[in-house]
Amino acid sequence: MPKPFFEDDDASAGLVAKDSAGDNAAPLSVSEISGLLKRTVEDRFGFVRVRGELSGVKRAASGHLYMSLKDETARLDGVMWRGSVGRLAFNPADGVEVIATGKLTTYPGRSNYQIVIDRMEIAGEGALLALLAKTRARLDAEGLFAPEAKRPLPFLPRVIGVVTSPTGAVIRDILHRLADRFPSHVIVWPVLVQGQGAAEQVAAAVRGFSALPPGGPVSRPDLVIVARGGGSIEDLWAFNEEVVVRAIAECTIPVISAVGHETDTTLADFAADVRAPTPTAAAEIAVPVREDLIAQVAELALRKRRAVARPLLLGRERLDVRLQRLPRPDALLSPVAQRLDDLSDRLRRGLRERIVVARSMLQRDAGRLSLPLLAARLDRARDRLAAQRLAPALVTARIAAQRDRLDGLARVMVSLDPDRVLERGYVRVTAADGRTLVSRAAAAAEAALALHFRDGVLHVAPTGARPPEARPARAAPKERPATPEQGKLL
Repeated sequence: MPKPFFEDDDASAGLVAKDSAGDNAAPLSVSEISGLLKRTVEDRFGFVRVRGELSGVKRAASGHLYMSLKDETARLDGVMWRGSVGRLAFNPADGVEVIATGKLTTYPGRSNYQIVIDRMEIAGEGALLALLAKTRARLDAEGLFAPEAKRPLPFLPRVIGVVTSPTGAVIRDILHRLADRFPSHVIVWPVLVQGQGAAEQVAAAVRGFSALPPGGPVSRPDLVIVARGGGSIEDLWAFNEEVVVRAIAECTIPVISAVGHETDTTLADFAADVRAPTPTAAAEIAVPVREDLIAQVAELALRKRRAVARPLLLGRERLDVRLQRLPRPDALLSPVAQRLDDLSDRLRRGLRERIVVARSMLQRDAGRLSLPLLAARLDRARDRLAAQRLAPALVTARIAAQRDRLDGLARVMVSLDPDRVLERGYVRVTAADGRTLVSRAAAAAEAALALHFRDGVLHVAPTGARPPEARPARAAPKERPATPEQGKLL
């Protein structure tokens, strides 16, 4: 059996390594062998394109991107430096199938090999749609597409902000349509709508409009339109980026998304408050037709005039109907006129009869008013008057009765005089305004008091409410001398 080339009949394994005779292969260090491997791999695989599914995507604080490319049976580590990451047209995520272009190299620190990626693209439209569906599901789960978060558009915005390319046909279509329907003040925020950096510019423009203060030097829009013309899914991919979707969802101004043609759908359409099939349709949604508004106002004014005039017309119709039902004036006045004629005739007859009766009564009384008869009646009246005499007893009796009544009232007044009891040792207490005080509480509330004695008035001031001192038992009253019985008052 042949011996291996490294076996030597004359040599045996020893403790210390020794150079064999004729051996010109010097031992290599680990760094040397790692460097040889690195150069060999880089020379052989200096430019490769690898297709695989992203896994373990991680962005370092330095900006470098670390990931793995895998398929059903193998796995390849990869790194993308910060300068190349900035040129990516999409946001790498786990599960996305990509084609990475770069070179293979080794990493001596861990004795493995990896691919240094210069450019990375999504592997076909199917993988792009899969990434789109995955991103949509994730953002929808966060509530960015919730219907209850949609805001109503203003009926007639005074200022409209448009985020689009300033050189494309989109802005001209929007301006032309707005001028036809309802001329409005338009502010255009120019951005890239395709390619590297387009998503960041669109998001910055939407956030910029949202951050404008009301009443500032730049008018704050009442409505924002994010617009772009049609194209492939790659051309519209900037409006599927998460940064654009979040900017539209967080905007404090209602947003209309008008990206692509009617059949094109982006994630920006789901995040916006209203989706327009085309940029021209966005302008139609944004403002009403001025002529239609004028016609509507005129129609409302006409309806108002008709509504105001309708009660008058109805009233006139009702009045005409009622006038037709009323009887004619001559029919109403003929009974009254007939009665008036009858009463007039009766009045004339009554007056003539009354004159005849009065003339006969006058003639009859004239015989009674003869001068001798009147003189006799006057003499009889004079005799009756002379017979009447005024008796003095009647007058004097009445005067005496009234005098007795007046004397009785005087005696009552003297007995009810409050100062009369002062003769017997009582005191009457009055306030400063002359009111007689009958209680201790009323006297304590006054600032000054007047004590009325039999021989004069003493002015005092209360010193406060003190409890009354105990007084000795009251002596039995002395017997008063008998006084003549007071006469009756009346």
